[in-house]
Amino acid sequence: MHCPFCRNPDSRVVDSRTSDDGSTIRRRRQCPSCNRRFTTVETASLSVVKRSGATEPFSREKIAGGVRKACQGRPVSEDDLALLAQKVEETLRSAGSAEIDAYEIGLAILGPLRELDEVAYLRFASVYQAFDSLEDFEAAITVLRAEHEAEADDEVAPAADEPPRDAVSHD
Repeated sequence: MHCPFCRNPDSRVVDSRTSDDGSTIRRRRQCPSCNRRFTTVETASLSVVKRSGATEPFSREKIAGGVRKACQGRPVSEDDLALLAQKVEETLRSAGSAEIDAYEIGLAILGPLRELDEVAYLRFASVYQAFDSLEDFEAAITVLRAEHEAEADDEVAPAADEPPRDAVSHD
């Protein structure tokens, strides 16, 4: 790292701290030549490979913007969208790759969006997965209903160590 004051090609790190949500590191440096201090901010880059083959930097704002369209008229706040974009970025970064395919980003959005709002999920999925007919919507809705029924069954089912609710005690 070159000193911004005297252009000396060397510097020593005096202090390091993570900032924001842990995705950046702030380093306080000192130049051994002029003894002046300066700050650097380091981030791990994440690039998106588009269908055309072009690459661009990952952007949470683009995630939130794309999902915002699917959430129009739904009870979803800007904070909800920001949190969803953060979850998506965390998921993508945890994969450990510096380049991620745009299709993978769409897949990473579907899960958190489904938890946030199912109508918005269906809207997003219909565009992202290129629904061609009513049958595509019906199939997606059938899957959602089946998951709701499974969740309801899990909530109603007694724990393994509990007797069934309709069991009669003969003590």
